[in-house]
Amino acid sequence: MDTKLKESLRHLHATLAQHGPVDEELQDLLRQLDGDIKHILDQPPAPDGSNTYGLAERTQEITARFAAKHPALEPTLRELTRILGNMGI
Repeated sequence: MDTKLKESLRHLHATLAQHGPVDEELQDLLRQLDGDIKHILDQPPAPDGSNTYGLAERTQEITARFAAKHPALEPTLRELTRILGNMGI
């Protein structure tokens, strides 16, 4: 897994732990996103990019959706979106 992506995921988990509980919906979305990222990075890349499931777009949607409720998470989620986009995911 890309080092910057691993670091960003660790930072996201630390930020979540630091800022107390978040609602169950956000936890579920982030857990699913985390699992999907790990799954995709463990697979050989598909030539047409069909195995990315739109993760960068989903991360962007999560960021926009929860920016008002959880402003401390927004910069980390934005960075995660940027890293996924740069990786072509």
